[in-house]
Amino acid sequence: MDKMTSHERFRRMYEHQPADRVPIIDGPWQATIERWQREGMPENVSFVDFFGLDHVASIGVDNSPRYEEKTIEEDDSTKTFTTKFGATLRQWKHAASTPEFLDFTIVDPESWRKAKKRIEPTKDRVNWAHLQTNYKSWRKKGYWIQGSLWFGFDVTHSWIVGTERILFALVENPEWCMDMFSHLLEVNLALLDLVWDAGYTFDAIGWPDDMGYKHNQFFSIDMYKELLAPFHQRAIDWAHAKGIKAHLHSCGDVNPFVPLLVNMGLDALNPLEVKAGMDTLHLKRTYGQKLLLHGGINAVLWDKPDQIRAEIETKLPSLKENGGYIFSSDHSVPSSVSLEDFRGIVELAKKLGSYD
Repeated sequence: MDKMTSHERFRRMYEHQPADRVPIIDGPWQATIERWQREGMPENVSFVDFFGLDHVASIGVDNSPRYEEKTIEEDDSTKTFTTKFGATLRQWKHAASTPEFLDFTIVDPESWRKAKKRIEPTKDRVNWAHLQTNYKSWRKKGYWIQGSLWFGFDVTHSWIVGTERILFALVENPEWCMDMFSHLLEVNLALLDLVWDAGYTFDAIGWPDDMGYKHNQFFSIDMYKELLAPFHQRAIDWAHAKGIKAHLHSCGDVNPFVPLLVNMGLDALNPLEVKAGMDTLHLKRTYGQKLLLHGGINAVLWDKPDQIRAEIETKLPSLKENGGYIFSSDHSVPSSVSLEDFRGIVELAKKLGSYD
């Protein structure tokens, strides 16, 4: 089979058809990038180009309250700063880690009402200059282009309100939670409509909404159906009305939600976190004709050459059957993975992921 562009590979996978090979993408931590640069990867070359991975471009918009972004404190190892969603974070500079969340501006329905008034779908919330500079090149080079959504349980609890606060609110004040989910989504979709109508079309939408952790979920199926699923359905329906695909990133053990998501028409699910309890081969056997699977290669093993080779050899031949699979780790690539380790993984994935 002739060599394909990234766009052609992704399209074939979403159609559950073979391609020249499965698409290969991933998301290393910044500390991982820094290690690879120390080990020989040029600083002026993206890791995607250096390793010959597939190209995915993202079109994002700003559906935040636009609170002031400022640095509060900074030293050699950390930076403490505020975000446009009103959170105060401490970020480690050279460590593979999520940030520490120190404080939030939105903490109750009243502070949300004040924030909500600041979130409107105005044209200046789109980076038009970035699109004008890059969009034609993305299409010419055969990139897969994805519109980004920012709404739902995950981003609300982690980046906007706080985990403990939102978990209590799901029980004690569900109307507040649903109003946040709804408004952030509707503004996001309205802004993407502006982008689309201006001629900058995309191939899929994607959004992060982690609903699980290790062998469990943050809420019950019934709570999901009542409070969050209607907004996931809204996003899926919006995408399908435009003839494009819907891709959900949901970390942790989300097994109980998968049948519902498939019935809702979701096209793709990632990252299929093995250590949390996701069985990628079972998902392929059960849902592989309807749901594109993305990930599911245990990141814990990526710095163990023999074990990760066995993992890939065991899984990839089955996962690529009839298309419907994107190769990546089941989370970000940790900084324990050397440049040569990653190069070997990519080479093996290209070999075993080929349909020739």
